Amino acid sequence: MKNIQPLGRLAESNFRLVQNRTSIQEALALARENHLVILQGERPVGTLTMEEARQLPPAGVRLNEIAWAPPLMAGSETDTLAFCREHAQDLRSVVVLDDSGRVTGLVTLTKLLNVLLEAWEVWNAFFNTLLDTVNEAITVVTENGTVSHWNLAAQEMYNISGQAIIGKPIAGFFEREALATLKMLDEGRPIRQSYHRPRSGTHVLINASPVLSQGKIVGAISSEQDITQVVRLNEELSHASSQLRDLKQKIGPSDDPFNRIIGRGSTIHRTMALARKVAASEATVLITGESGVGKELFAHAIHASGQRADKPFIAINCGAIPNALFESELFGYQGGAFTGAERRGKPGKLELAHGGTIFLDEVGELPVELQVKLLRVLQDKRFYRVGGTEPVTVNTRIIAATNRDLDKMIRSGEFREDLYYRLNVIALEVPPLRERTEDIPELMQMFLQEFALKYNKPIPALDPELVVTLLGYPWPGNVRELRNVAERLAILAEEAPLDTQFLPPTLQRPKPPAPVPAPMSQASVPASHQDLSAEARRILQMLEQTKGNKAAAAKLLGLSRGTLYYKLKGYGLI
Repeated sequence: MKNIQPLGRLAESNFRLVQNRTSIQEALALARENHLVILQGERPVGTLTMEEARQLPPAGVRLNEIAWAPPLMAGSETDTLAFCREHAQDLRSVVVLDDSGRVTGLVTLTKLLNVLLEAWEVWNAFFNTLLDTVNEAITVVTENGTVSHWNLAAQEMYNISGQAIIGKPIAGFFEREALATLKMLDEGRPIRQSYHRPRSGTHVLINASPVLSQGKIVGAISSEQDITQVVRLNEELSHASSQLRDLKQKIGPSDDPFNRIIGRGSTIHRTMALARKVAASEATVLITGESGVGKELFAHAIHASGQRADKPFIAINCGAIPNALFESELFGYQGGAFTGAERRGKPGKLELAHGGTIFLDEVGELPVELQVKLLRVLQDKRFYRVGGTEPVTVNTRIIAATNRDLDKMIRSGEFREDLYYRLNVIALEVPPLRERTEDIPELMQMFLQEFALKYNKPIPALDPELVVTLLGYPWPGNVRELRNVAERLAILAEEAPLDTQFLPPTLQRPKPPAPVPAPMSQASVPASHQDLSAEARRILQMLEQTKGNKAAAAKLLGLSRGTLYYKLKGYGLI
């Protein structure tokens, strides 16, 4: 209701100022067309609205002979709702004054009530339209659990009409323990992205919050996203994937190297389409993406789909080899180049990849001094072994990958700009797993089958709640992390479907806070609680009196149990 205007903007313009010595007959005549503000000198002492004038019989008295109730007076910028709340017990017409105390308007009770009612109707229209616009099923209940709003999505999801459920206790339609809204009223704690089965065969993700007014819980709202179709599709996908892999084993592996990359979303499809085109060329490729997204998998597929498929594919992790050894690892060394070296020397990765492809993973970790030498190789196609004097010529395609921001590294001087442009002939960006959650079920099934075969165990069935948890997790480690979770589940597989307790701790949803312990006596309240408000101390006193029974304490305090929980949390007692 924040759009209610200040009182000054609600003031009637058709008012007249009259002195209290005016006769009642004259005042009634004036009040046929104007509201009256009655003055004694310059001071307002009463008001007479047109509505009130119709109820006064004409009499031979003057206005100063009538015992007028003192008028309510306010400034023009006074907040309407705050003023009404303050004077709720004795609300009547309000005289509006400017800063100098001069009367500038009159707000009649009729006008005030009409404005408040119109504002309520507008907000209610917006609220109802909002409820029917969103895709989620929205339920609103009052503090006693009665349904006050039930949107169209809820009607479709549960096949219960608004006419049938609005105005009735929600517990009459669902099992109480399955109702998040009632949990809000009982406990006062919000729920976020919680998996829920309100009815058999229905799967939802629920968000719910208590509705608070002046520190008291007056109701609750829940929003339920129907994920039944997602759960069913996962079950169908699991069955279809199992059949497909059995078929692939019978007919042999596919000839397409890109078949190992699973992706259904538009982003990953675009990356795969570009990679297929690049594979047929000899261009240098730079693959970017977060750690664990499968950059090396793309590099393998590009190599295997190109003209060099029958030649070596050599991978080197630029961040895993100490700087002192990296040059000899990349370029090799001549016999006797340093103590402990092979007498005959040793070829480097570049030389071993001659005719094929070298994959420089995490190229952003390459030392600056080696970046110059790598640039020379890209330009001249030749290099010198460590300690060698004869150039080594190679015909090697380079595919590089990084999870770092090379543009930022160039600005900070950590990466050479000329090398960047040599590597970045064709750029491929592999999206993180959190941006293609539609691939998670299929990836999980593939990994589960891989590890079930490895450990000679049956492919585990997954509980729907576990699948929902996998879909909602942000996967900072991307596909690599998902693969690790799949291995864990395959090892822990049992005959019954695996639920969320088998997930690693990082994926498990946080448990609700522990119950509030029974409070101590007032004498033993710690120093940190000594400065609590009178209300907080009274709450502690009632909890002590009821031996920590919060339901009983709430009853003694005249609060709902949910409001008591809310106040305990607000005072830091929970």
